[in-house]
Amino acid sequence: MTSAFSEAFLCEAERHAAWGAAQLEALTAFLPESPWEADLEACRYRQGDVEIRVSVLGTYDASEQSWMWGWANPGLRGTEVVALSATVQRYGQAHGISELTQDFQDLSGFPDPRRAAEMLAFTGMGVAKAPGYIGVPAGPVTQVYFLPDDPQVPQAGLDAITLPRMLLTGAQLIGHSARHVVSGYFDHHGLPYHSEDDRIVADLPSGGPVEVTFDAAGRIERVKIGAISS
Repeated sequence: MTSAFSEAFLCEAERHAAWGAAQLEALTAFLPESPWEADLEACRYRQGDVEIRVSVLGTYDASEQSWMWGWANPGLRGTEVVALSATVQRYGQAHGISELTQDFQDLSGFPDPRRAAEMLAFTGMGVAKAPGYIGVPAGPVTQVYFLPDDPQVPQAGLDAITLPRMLLTGAQLIGHSARHVVSGYFDHHGLPYHSEDDRIVADLPSGGPVEVTFDAAGRIERVKIGAISS
């Protein structure tokens, strides 16, 4: 039993914090507030009048306070509906992140096991490069998480006007490493950037720069769009 995630996992989670939060907002706006149903054999998920292709990412059991990745589910292992979620395991193996490679995880030692499960789902979404994740009740104590795998789902794009808010929101989500939040956001949107001791500077598609400076504690101090003085 553990009561904390590893440094490798937390840094990986932070890389997806800013763009992932924006993408979840886009997915929530896309899906209607309606009952859901799924056909796992067909990899289909329906909510109201919206039907999309999905992969099973994982499940959380509230009674046991445990998480199981979709690719590890004995009833689904090797099937098409967990093909996308299996990329999480391969990523974890390639980057030495144990939380992404252990099929079953006991979360009972965490102060908030449900939040820990959401962290696993969020990070799985990020490494799979999925446009969000969907968590829905599948029983009295079970929550199932799906990854959308469908071009219908809108992508949260880069907007220079909202960029500062996205970075600050992402940095507050987990609160472990603001630098990983910023670099991960720029990587996700394909922006070239360089890092210095107290700042990260990226080039926007418009040709202008964005400068993110950090204070002595590593927190975001300022996000400046426009001309930068040396």
